[in-house]
Amino acid sequence: MKIRDEFTCPLELVHDMIKGKWKPIILWRLRLGPTSLAKLERDIDGITQKMLLEHLKELIDYGFVEKKTFDGYPLHVEYRLTDDSGLALLEALKIMQRIGIAYLTKQGKEHLLLEKGVIPE
Repeated sequence: MKIRDEFTCPLELVHDMIKGKWKPIILWRLRLGPTSLAKLERDIDGITQKMLLEHLKELIDYGFVEKKTFDGYPLHVEYRLTDDSGLALLEALKIMQRIGIAYLTKQGKEHLLLEKGVIPE
């Protein structure tokens, strides 16, 4: 996790921060509110716990996600979007979601949206 010293524009930096298969999906899932690691792992098909933990650590380091640990036994940890950068990035992801919905609709693949339970905003 290294931020570039040289870049064309700030978009390049943000792209580096959220690039990969899982980071946007993790952020999108966190739009639903604070959640545990186990719940995130269950909700994101195909992600391993190792990969989830690695990406969460990076997203925390970049300031998009925060981790809250609760006292007591058993240990309880929650992850949530940060009020500033996390929620701002969520707005960009909402635009990307709408573009994906429009594309699938235009391609006549609304059935995929129904299968996934996606309801356009």
